[in-house]
Amino acid sequence: MVYEKTQAVLNQAVADLSKAASIVHQTHWYMRGPGFFHLHPKMDELMDDLNDILDIMSERLITIGGAPYSTLKEFDDHSKLTEEVGSYDKSMAERLEKLADVYSYLSDLFQEGLDASDKEGDDPSNGIFSDAQDTVQKTLWMLQAELGRPTGL
Repeated sequence: MVYEKTQAVLNQAVADLSKAASIVHQTHWYMRGPGFFHLHPKMDELMDDLNDILDIMSERLITIGGAPYSTLKEFDDHSKLTEEVGSYDKSMAERLEKLADVYSYLSDLFQEGLDASDKEGDDPSNGIFSDAQDTVQKTLWMLQAELGRPTGL
């Protein structure tokens, strides 16, 4: 069976997860200020989580007959996330706001994947999107809590 829409969302996720990991990595390198000691190692954990999801989704895409994006150019051409040149002039709060936006976008994207895989009857991909959404929503909750925002999606 061909899962066209599921393949498309998986490949979109490949591009976006790759760029999201780059955005988190930039935060890791350029952060300064209060919270550094606990947030700097947290960024390593967030990058690992994103890379784990990326690997699982890429392999699922291959399993169902797709071809994941695999170059920096493809990631940049197809991702809907934007990057900025690194600098030290952003506050920790500004950096965390950017990450919250990234994680909110990923949660919405994974919902698209849930909807597509459900409609196409691709239960394994549906489970992958569900697990990934759970992971990014938990991170989003933590980012919102760190920013002093009310939690909730």
